[in-house]
Amino acid sequence: MSLSRREALKVLVVAPGAAGGLKSLGSSSLQAGDRDQAGDRTVAAIAEVVLPAEADRVAALRRFNDWIANYHEGADTDHGYGNTRVRPTGPSPARNYPAQIAALDTAAKAQGAPGFAAASLEQRRAILEAAIADANVERLSARPTGAHIATDLMGHYFGSSEANDLCYNAAIGRDACRGLAGSENAPAPRATTVGPRK
Repeated sequence: MSLSRREALKVLVVAPGAAGGLKSLGSSSLQAGDRDQAGDRTVAAIAEVVLPAEADRVAALRRFNDWIANYHEGADTDHGYGNTRVRPTGPSPARNYPAQIAALDTAAKAQGAPGFAAASLEQRRAILEAAIADANVERLSARPTGAHIATDLMGHYFGSSEANDLCYNAAIGRDACRGLAGSENAPAPRATTVGPRK
């Protein structure tokens, strides 16, 4: 799944609303060398802007951080259809995140906020729109690339089975192996797992 930059920027407009319950992820933070609570708060503040209000943002951040933590540089990847060359994975996308997080904090401070996480939702949205434009991200990739932490988080979430279920408001479980039993029936409605917003 990929989205154009225009579609990605639309998400920033249609995913407003601060979510209650977002906490510092502590031990599940980006990578062992990049962990700190301020960084976790910044990533949670990014999620409040770029992920849908109906999404379980804490779970989405945990899955994103787990993907980053389990990334192995130089690992062999499967070759694409019609290609015989096996390509190794490149450097971790997370190598770029500390500088990107610092730049978000700097931009927020220039607007009078103590940092990005403490800025208003409108300020954060404007800062992220500018950062995404500066990063020249044309499409969202389901696999984080390091181009920008906000677009990596968005692509990782919007390419997920959970986002697919939310989109159709049904328990499709796109990535689950369900077998054929009951496959003639329409999926059940999606279970709501996120509590009320404040």
